[in-house]
Amino acid sequence: MLYGYGGHVLRVDLTSGRIVREKTDPQYMLKAIGGRGLNSLRLYDELKRDIDPLSPENMLLIGVGPLTGSLLSSAAYMTISGKSPLTGILGDSAAGGFFGPELKQAGYDQVVMTGKADKPCYLVIADDHVEIRDASHLWGLDLWAVTSGIRKELGNNAFQVAAIGPAGENLVKFATVACNNARMCGRTGMGCLFGSKNLKAVAVRGTTPVSVADPLTYLDLCRELDRRIIDHPEWDRRHAMGSTLLMKALNGIGILPTNHFQKGICEYVDKISGETLAEKYKVKNKSCFNCNIHCSRYYVTDQAEAEGPEYETLCSYTSRIGVDDIQFALRMNAFLNRMGMDSLSSGETIGWAMECFEKGLLNRDDMDGLEFTWGDKKTVEKVLNLIVRREGIGDAFAEGTRSLARRFGRDTEKYAFHVKGLDMICGDPRGIKAFGLTYAIASRGGDHLRAEPFFELTERYDEAERRWGIREIANRLSNNGKAVLVEHTERQALITDCMTMCKNIGLSMDVMDFEFASRLLTAGTGLDFSQERVDRILRGVIEADRKMNIDFGVESSMDTLPHRFTHEPLEEGPSKGEVVPVRDMVRDYYKLRGWDEEGRPK
Repeated sequence: MLYGYGGHVLRVDLTSGRIVREKTDPQYMLKAIGGRGLNSLRLYDELKRDIDPLSPENMLLIGVGPLTGSLLSSAAYMTISGKSPLTGILGDSAAGGFFGPELKQAGYDQVVMTGKADKPCYLVIADDHVEIRDASHLWGLDLWAVTSGIRKELGNNAFQVAAIGPAGENLVKFATVACNNARMCGRTGMGCLFGSKNLKAVAVRGTTPVSVADPLTYLDLCRELDRRIIDHPEWDRRHAMGSTLLMKALNGIGILPTNHFQKGICEYVDKISGETLAEKYKVKNKSCFNCNIHCSRYYVTDQAEAEGPEYETLCSYTSRIGVDDIQFALRMNAFLNRMGMDSLSSGETIGWAMECFEKGLLNRDDMDGLEFTWGDKKTVEKVLNLIVRREGIGDAFAEGTRSLARRFGRDTEKYAFHVKGLDMICGDPRGIKAFGLTYAIASRGGDHLRAEPFFELTERYDEAERRWGIREIANRLSNNGKAVLVEHTERQALITDCMTMCKNIGLSMDVMDFEFASRLLTAGTGLDFSQERVDRILRGVIEADRKMNIDFGVESSMDTLPHRFTHEPLEEGPSKGEVVPVRDMVRDYYKLRGWDEEGRPK
């Protein structure tokens, strides 16, 4: 018996309707573990590199891990992967909630979808019963409506649904896939990939509990993790505010993106903070499957009610675009969730337009009569509706910031803040150097979650010296040792993704180390996941991602940051005068990885 794992890989050809249920190969799992690692290796082994991301030949993968849906706290995630329609390189995005555990309990470790249906469809997985159903009557529905509609049609509210909204149907390049209405696979356009295959949703119901190899040892380890989480000094704040606590925290160190990263301090932060959200609008906490923090929140305002938002959405629709109205941001969060559109990429297109207007590089004639100025909520709402429908100028915005800037030229590309086509997150790297390196080298583009080097914000200098021999690693403004930190946390981020744990817990709270992960995997699966083997697996997946991206056209010159962050120092606050020496850190990172000077694995 294969413990821990669901036991099967499901292959679905949407063109022919052929469905094949394969047994999970334990030897393959000893190369991949599961989750993102499993998806990455599957793409590396099977995906043709030169395909159009929107062609039927692209692969659409949903992966879970060996401990997903078990007693392990926060092991609730799943990862969707494919060649990104937005960036043209490796694309993936993860979400928590309840879909991943349900897929696992249905008996599957991975779903591999290829081809394109000849009409809108959705995939139903109920244990060993799998079928493709017509979704013509669901096409055009928003995410909340389609989720409830599918559950009603199947006659069972226990079905967990991963679906797209109108943005995905209309092939907006940064469309999302949503689970439980609000848990978003938000980045790299996986919702667009769903839409390109005429796939509206995947609905899953599982009834088989996860079995582990050594139940008593596994139970003790899970209890130890619970203690690490509950005893953590940040538990109370994370429970109260989740990631929105970062609004005031980042403002306090001068790196809260304000007016499209022109400033790192927002004067009206108190109006838009996580504290204000919690005090005035939150009505209850929400949680993913088997989590003991319950960091998400449900809010009610005069204008909207919904779950969320996470920090990135709150910042993207407040300070990043000059808006001081938190109720507006909460309304946009609900709208984006229903339409299925990434808040970061959509927010960056808007911030780019606002700065280009301010600098005289664009005008109303370029934008179908719209005028983009800081804090103009009416224009923001109008352009978002146009993007979802791909109407007028919204059609150009729907291609993403990189494409927008290339279309208009006139020096506007200088203000398109992306790396390898993926729009940057809401953290100014000039004041967090290891994060800057992470954005530059991340295998899916301008992203923090590939490494999340949160340790550099802790000022735990003695611990930094003990763990890595470099005290400055705990100093966010120093670039000394940051390649060492990122190389380490990149593997730490990957092990949490392979185990489908929440990174806010496993990585940011620093409660999941490699030795502990090795013991959990061994007790859970009964396979030989020694610490040495786990390390080899993680390094192998990172190298496979890099080789695949090189095949997609990635070069070392792309492992960089936009001009602002390398040449324009912040002008005020605790990070005043800082830029990112990105090339030096990238070279150090290559050496630690054992890659050549061009970033190619040897």
